[in-house]
Amino acid sequence: MSSVNRVIRNTLFLYGKMAITLFISLYTTRLLLASLGITDYGIFNVVGGAISMLGFLHAAMAGATQRFMSYAEGEGNSEKLKIIFNISVVLHFAIAIAVALLLVVAGRFFFAGILNIPADRIHSASLVYHFMVASTVATMMTVPYEAVLNAHENMLYFSVVGIAEALLKLGTAFLVMHTSDDKLVIYGGAMACISFLVMLSMRIYTHAKYDECVFAPMCFWDKKLMKEMSNFAGWNLIGTASGMISGYGSGIILNHFFGTVLNAANGITGQINGQMLALSNTMQRALAPMITKDEGRGQRESVIKSALTGSKLSFLMYVFFSIPLLIETPWILGKWLTTVPDWTVVFLRLSIFRVLIEQLTSSFGVAISAVGNIKGVNSYKSFVSIAELALLGIIFSLGMPPFWFVVIGIVSAFVGCCIVLTQMIKCCGLELNRFFKEMVMRLFAVCLGIFLIALIPHCLFPASYLRLGFTCLFSSAAYLVLVYSLALNMEEKNFAKGYAVSLYKKSCAVFG
Repeated sequence: MSSVNRVIRNTLFLYGKMAITLFISLYTTRLLLASLGITDYGIFNVVGGAISMLGFLHAAMAGATQRFMSYAEGEGNSEKLKIIFNISVVLHFAIAIAVALLLVVAGRFFFAGILNIPADRIHSASLVYHFMVASTVATMMTVPYEAVLNAHENMLYFSVVGIAEALLKLGTAFLVMHTSDDKLVIYGGAMACISFLVMLSMRIYTHAKYDECVFAPMCFWDKKLMKEMSNFAGWNLIGTASGMISGYGSGIILNHFFGTVLNAANGITGQINGQMLALSNTMQRALAPMITKDEGRGQRESVIKSALTGSKLSFLMYVFFSIPLLIETPWILGKWLTTVPDWTVVFLRLSIFRVLIEQLTSSFGVAISAVGNIKGVNSYKSFVSIAELALLGIIFSLGMPPFWFVVIGIVSAFVGCCIVLTQMIKCCGLELNRFFKEMVMRLFAVCLGIFLIALIPHCLFPASYLRLGFTCLFSSAAYLVLVYSLALNMEEKNFAKGYAVSLYKKSCAVFG
């Protein structure tokens, strides 16, 4: 129970950070779209898409390093932690240089006719791209320090850094609004500077707080462990890089066929989905070290149970926000943004279905990684990612409309879900019947029930704040009833009851 309480505590720290950064991020996007304009905002999303790309790479690489650190902690081996840290720093420095060189070379091809950017903005776009290359090095070198924080489950410091980063980005948005210089270049340069500040803050803090953060590779080194970590990181990098290339490449294809306006629509869609996923991503970050430590202790059933519960909670957290948004998308976007780019409503609604599919197996990757057998899942997912990119190019060459961009994404997400599920069965011993019984059947019934009930105000009232309020109210009420009665198993219900009673007693003690 202490490990569960630790997960809850860490999750609450990250939720507090998320509540603050959610408002800041959404407001920052509004300011940027208004000050940069649709064209420049679209340019940043296609050229500066390296930020999103590196975000996925950063998370995956941090997860790979954190896996070894958490596993060693589960074994209780403090000397091994120092070796892992030193190997991690050397590996990520090498990866940072390699990725930076690759991006510089790729940039020459992008600006030689591949990207569809207005001629008068080519120079600015090129500067922004190189700012992002600099940001790459900082992002990669942050990974070992973030992995240490993850392994020690220090989510409080993550929260502090995350809030500070969001405030810096908000300050950048205000700077862009009031500068008379090239707004796009100023924004790109500031974002690169923020990446370096985050890296420095992580490095200084971890070296001061944790004993294993001693950089002395001549003293703390193990060739066998180096080979094991390199192999693991290599397969992890292949899987992540293929998804990264697919995501960034699909944005380039979208830009090539339809211009920067569609990139703006895709960027806004990604921004909204990223904020709605913040709750589930936060929970996943807090849960991952516990799953890996359980595997290090040889507790495989706990690994499976945590992976199922984590995926279920991720799905339900996303559902809570996505259903009201799915119903009221045009009205919400119209009120939030001064100008809504074409196709944004369609992109956002369809992308919700893609994310829901992905959430069904969202914690399975952590469990497979904890076991260590990641070659199969990453090789198959790499093939799917590249196939998705090729299919998009073919479909748009045939003159298909832009919404196929998200439709192909939904198909890719379904195939990816099947691959992860297959590997979870093979590597961890999950029973297929258990997955369908505990996940698919329960969650489909909950999702459908909430949607139908939340749709009632939409049919009775005209578009307004009142209708939005009733939609959220109906959705929330249905959510509480259906999640408790259908989604949770008996063990989860008992835990929810016990935690609610404990929280009530603590509140009574505090407030009298």
